[in-house]
Amino acid sequence: MSHTALQYLLAAIVVLPLVGAVASLLPAPPGLKGKSPEQAVLRHGVTVTGAVLALSIALAAGFDHGSPARMQATTDISWIPALNIRIHLGVDGVSLPLLVLTALLTFLCALYSYFKMPSGPSPKAFVALLLVLESGTLATFAVLDLMLFFLAFEMVLIPMYFLIARWGGEGRERAAWRFILYTLLGSVVMLLGLLLVGIKGGTFDMVALATDNGSKLSRTTQLIAVLAIGIGLAVKAPMWPLHSWLPDAHTAAPTVGSVLLAGVLLKMGTYGFVRIVLPIAPDGAHAFAPYLAALAAAGIIYGSLVCLKLARRGAKGDLKRLIAYSSVGHMGFVLLGIATLTPTGLNGALFANIAHGLITGLLFFLVGAVKDRYGTSDLDALSGRTGAALYGKAPRLGGLLAFGAIASLGLPGLAGFWGEMLAMFGAFRPAEGLSRPAFLTFMALAGLGTLLTAAYMLVVVRRVCMGGNGGSTRPQLAGAADATGTAEPVPGVPVDVRSYEFAAWTPLVALTVLAGLWPAALLGLTDPAVQQLLRGGK
Repeated sequence: MSHTALQYLLAAIVVLPLVGAVASLLPAPPGLKGKSPEQAVLRHGVTVTGAVLALSIALAAGFDHGSPARMQATTDISWIPALNIRIHLGVDGVSLPLLVLTALLTFLCALYSYFKMPSGPSPKAFVALLLVLESGTLATFAVLDLMLFFLAFEMVLIPMYFLIARWGGEGRERAAWRFILYTLLGSVVMLLGLLLVGIKGGTFDMVALATDNGSKLSRTTQLIAVLAIGIGLAVKAPMWPLHSWLPDAHTAAPTVGSVLLAGVLLKMGTYGFVRIVLPIAPDGAHAFAPYLAALAAAGIIYGSLVCLKLARRGAKGDLKRLIAYSSVGHMGFVLLGIATLTPTGLNGALFANIAHGLITGLLFFLVGAVKDRYGTSDLDALSGRTGAALYGKAPRLGGLLAFGAIASLGLPGLAGFWGEMLAMFGAFRPAEGLSRPAFLTFMALAGLGTLLTAAYMLVVVRRVCMGGNGGSTRPQLAGAADATGTAEPVPGVPVDVRSYEFAAWTPLVALTVLAGLWPAALLGLTDPAVQQLLRGGK
C-alpha cells in the first residue's frame, strides 16, 4: 500500500471517532431511526467504531512488516509555529498493535452496549463520550509530538469520568472524582517534564528527540524530566503505590467502562515509558530503573496478596474489585520488563500489554454478565448455597470464566504466558550497569507473584463456577441478592451466554489463544522497533 494511502488511513482512524461523536448528538435522519432514536444512536456507535476497526485492520495489512522499526503512515504538518508544535502522526511496531487493540475493544464495547445499554442518562451522550474516548486513546498511540501526546493523554479523562459518574454503579461519584483527581494531578507533573524536555532539547518532536538520544539534555535535566514524566505515566499505568484510584473506578464503572479502562487506558502509561522516557532521556531512565523495578515487584506481590484476601470465604470480596487489583499485579510485570532496559524485557512488556488488554477485557465482560444475571458481584453471594455455581447453571459462561482465569494466571499456550516470562528473563540479565543481584531478587518476587496469581484465580473459579457445595445442576435464572447475601432467581431471564455476548467475547478468546500459540506474530513487530528505540531511534 502506498505511503499516501497509509497517511489517509491513520488520519481517518484518529479523526473519524470525533466526527462520529458530533454526529451522534444530532437528530437521526428519519430513515435511520429504526424502532426508536435510542436504538438509532446506539447503532450509530456500532457503525462508527466498526468503521474505525476496519480502517485499523487495513492499516495493519498495508503496514510494511519487513520494516517495523521505521515510522510509517507519517504526517508532519506545522500547527503552532511560534511554539514549534506540529501535527506529527505515525506508527511503528510498538504502536500498531496498541492501535488495533484499541479499535477492537471499543467496537466490542459498542456492540455489547447496543444490546445491553448500561442504565443511566441519554444514549446520545453515552455514545458521544465513548467515541471521544476512542479518539483520544488512538491519538495517544499515533502522535509523535510531545504536546500532542499530552493533549491526547488528557483527552480521555473527561469521557471516562462521565462514563463512571453517570452510568456507573454504587459509589460512582466518589470513584469518578478520585479517578479524575489522581490522573489530573499526575498529568500536571508530567506536563512540566514534557515542557522541560522540549525546551532544553529544542523541539517537541518525539522522533527527533529520540534520535538525539538525550545528547542535548544534561544528566540533571534528564533526571528531573524522567521523575516528572514518570510520575504522570505511573499514575495511569498504574504503578504501586499510585494505584489506589483504580479499584474504586473499576468497581463503580459500567461493564464497558471497566473493559476500556483496563484494556486500553492503562496501556497509555506504559506506552509513554517506552516511547518517550527510554529513548529521549536514557541516562535518567537508567538511573531510575532499579526504583521502577522495585516498585513493579512490590506491585506484583501487593496486587496478588490483596486478591487472595478478597477471594477468601467470608471476606465479602467483590469480583470486579478483585480483577481490578489483579491488573495492578499484571501491569507490574509490564513495568518490570521496561525497567530491565533490555530488548527481551521490553518485548515482554509490550507483549504483556496486549495480553492484559485481551484477557482482562474478557474478564470484565464476564464479570459484568455474572452481575447482570445475579444482581451482585459479591464473591460470598456468588459462591453460596444458592449462588452462581456456573458449571451447572450456566456452563458456557462458567467455561469462559475458567478460560479467562487460566489465561490470566499465565498458562503456557495462552497470551498471558509470554509477556510475563520474557519480563522475568529480562530481569535475569538486565542492561549493563544495573545491579544483577537486585534484579534477580525482583525476578524471584515476580515468580512468586505468578504462583499467588494462580492461587487466587483458581479459588475464584472454584467458588463461582462450582459454588459453596460444589454447585447444583438445577438451572437458576438471573436475580438480585437477598438480605442474606445469596442470589434469588427471577423467572423469565436466561442465564447462559446470549448470542450478542458470544459475538463480543469470541474475538478476545480467539486472539488470546492465537497470541499464545503464535507469539512471533506480535514479537516480530515489536522487536525491531524496540532494538531501534534502545539505540536512540537510529
